[in-house]
Amino acid sequence: MLGTVLYGAGDIRCEEVAEPEILHPTDAILKLSATCICGSDLWPYRGLQPLNEPMHMGHEYCGVVVEVGSAVRTVKPGQFVVGSFCTSDNTCPHCRFGFPSSCEQREFMSRAQAPMLRVPLADGTLVATPGMPEDDLIPGLLAASDVLGTGWYAADAARVEPGATAVVVGDGAVGLMGVLAAKQMGAERIIAMSRHKTRQDLALEFGATDIISERGDDGVARIKDLTRGVGAESVLECVGTQESMMQAINCARPGGSIGFVGVPHGVQLDGQGLFFAQKSLLGGPAPVRRFLPHLMDLVLERKINPGRVFDLTLPLADVAEGYRAMDERRAIKTLLRL
Repeated sequence: MLGTVLYGAGDIRCEEVAEPEILHPTDAILKLSATCICGSDLWPYRGLQPLNEPMHMGHEYCGVVVEVGSAVRTVKPGQFVVGSFCTSDNTCPHCRFGFPSSCEQREFMSRAQAPMLRVPLADGTLVATPGMPEDDLIPGLLAASDVLGTGWYAADAARVEPGATAVVVGDGAVGLMGVLAAKQMGAERIIAMSRHKTRQDLALEFGATDIISERGDDGVARIKDLTRGVGAESVLECVGTQESMMQAINCARPGGSIGFVGVPHGVQLDGQGLFFAQKSLLGGPAPVRRFLPHLMDLVLERKINPGRVFDLTLPLADVAEGYRAMDERRAIKTLLRL
């Protein structure tokens, strides 16, 4: 079958790869209905993440179960399922505490930019839909696998509550999903920080009340202007750079919360500054499996449409163009049809 393999910076190929097989009794094999390119895939694509050997790409997925291992009990062949970008047994102490992305048996998914996929720990990782979803819902269900769940976690970690003011730093797919999540959680004011018209428009569609184009200290000053010098109760950091992290921390009011989900690259924090800022920080790999049942219900009931974040759809064979389009900011997020 065809699959996506990254060989080096800018060198992404769709080529023949081996079909997946059951390796452990807890595995499942899926025939994917769709997959996509994640913003985090751009870090190694741009050469900003070490790559010692060719890397099989893709960690967002949904599709139909075609085979299960002998120990799998909660899903069966023929069911449509969505899974998290990292696996979990859903029974270890960390899973039971609500952090399946720190499962004692955790594996980070890969190889999902292909027609077939092996999913370890299927019972704890996959969630089945009640029936076969309508085709137009598949992009939204696919988004729940990572980008929606990650944006949701950013809002949850930032303690967004009804009536709150929330600031979203980052206008990529995760940031836009953070806007959607903050709206669903009842934020009264949602300030999206974005310089790009198409992303600004989508942020407004998802529930943003204000758009700020400034960054860094200028962006913080604009937030202070809009909040009468106070800052925001909740800030969602959805990029992962030094500038975005400091912008997020400085936008929060004393006692406020920052949910940071951008994979950090070169981020260093000043301990003394944090001590006197008196702000809460919670982030890391999103515990998507915790949120999956609720998010899938919202999509299936058509209460949210996170699939709108996919503004480019390509066949898998054209995956290299999908990476280029996202790298050049011609696309927010590329959906790959199989």
